[in-house]
Amino acid sequence: MSIIDKTILFVKDKLQNAEGCHDWFHIERVYKNAMQIAVDETCDLTVVKLGALLHDIADSKFHQGDEEIGPKTAQKFLESENVTEEIIEHVIQIIKNISFKGGNFEKTFSSKELEIVQDADRLDALGAIGIARTFNYGGFKNRAIYNPTIAPKLNMSKEEYKKSEAPTLNHFYEKLLLLKDKMNTETGKKLALERHRFMELFLSQFYAEWEGEK
Repeated sequence: MSIIDKTILFVKDKLQNAEGCHDWFHIERVYKNAMQIAVDETCDLTVVKLGALLHDIADSKFHQGDEEIGPKTAQKFLESENVTEEIIEHVIQIIKNISFKGGNFEKTFSSKELEIVQDADRLDALGAIGIARTFNYGGFKNRAIYNPTIAPKLNMSKEEYKKSEAPTLNHFYEKLLLLKDKMNTETGKKLALERHRFMELFLSQFYAEWEGEK
């Protein structure tokens, strides 16, 4: 069995009880997005595959904010499978640097593989899937759908972003609608633009219905 097949089994097992926005199906979609983007890029495909599969193996938001648990979990698994130290370190850096974190997070590592996996992950926060995930997570956190008296807060610090309990619709302005301009690859930019436009249509319809206009 290949390391990719073993990793898929490992991730499916670890995330079998995960919240619906960060479960195996999220990982699978990100993996497919990454494969689509990688076609047009010069990259180490093994690193891209492992990075996509392990990027959310233990999301800090579900582990008391511990940002080291994901990288440590991935490292322990990859070492047990005798993956080379170079590949392990690259995958760990992808996991550490992939997250949005309010948009003000300074990456400490750069690579084409990180760019591909980051775009793939961000695509899953956009479009119809992104809308579904956003409201699913808002329900999971028992947040209001929308409150017109609470304005979106832009340019949040990493800590403010992590602690935010704002209505779900605010998340569109605090993250989702910003992602189009933060994509790294040409394929990612093209796909993001299409999904971005779909979200704009959704928001237009949402506000019209909210005001009883449609």
